[in-house]
Amino acid sequence: TMASISKRSISPRVPSSHPQILIFGLVLVPVWTYSSRCYDEDKVSEAADKRLRTHRQHGSPSPAAVSDSPAECPVKLYERLSSKSLEERSLSPWRYVHVSNKDYFPSTYVQADCLCSGCILVQDRNQGSPVVVESHDYNSVPIEQTRMFLKRELCSSVGEDGRKQYRLVPVYVKVVVGCTCARVNTAP
Repeated sequence: TMASISKRSISPRVPSSHPQILIFGLVLVPVWTYSSRCYDEDKVSEAADKRLRTHRQHGSPSPAAVSDSPAECPVKLYERLSSKSLEERSLSPWRYVHVSNKDYFPSTYVQADCLCSGCILVQDRNQGSPVVVESHDYNSVPIEQTRMFLKRELCSSVGEDGRKQYRLVPVYVKVVVGCTCARVNTAP
C-alpha cells in the first residue's frame, strides 16, 4: 500500500559497511582498555599470570632440559651410540639455554642454541667404522617460533598510595626452538 511505501522511503538506509565498523570497534575497545590498564607493582605479576593462562603458548622444553654441555659441535659424540633426545641426534644439534628479561612475563624462558656452523655427516667406509665429520657444504640454521610475552611498562600515573604502576603490553618475540640442516645460501 501507499502508506507502507512511504514509510520505507522515509526510513534512512544504513550503508552495509557501518555495522561492520561498529562490530570492529566493539571488539577493539576491550583490547585497548585491557592493555592500557595500570596495575600496582605488587599486583602486576599476578595480572600477567592470569592473562598468560588465557593465551595458549606452544610447547616449550622444560627448564630441566637445559644443558650444561659446552657450546661446541659434538662431532665425537656421533661416533658412539645415539642419544634418545632429538637435539642430540640431529645432524644440526643444539642445546637449550635460559634467557631472562625482568620486564617480560614470563621473565625466563628456554631457547635453543645451535652447536655447529655446518652439519654433521656420517660417511660410511667399506672397511672399518664410519667417519663422522662436520661438513660446511651445509649450514646449521635456527628454527624460530614467534611467542607472545607481556612486557611490563611504567604507567604515567601513580597508585593511590604513591607507588609505581605498570601496564602489560603484548609483545611478540622470535624464539629459537631448534636447529636444522640446510644447503648453503648462495643468494646475494
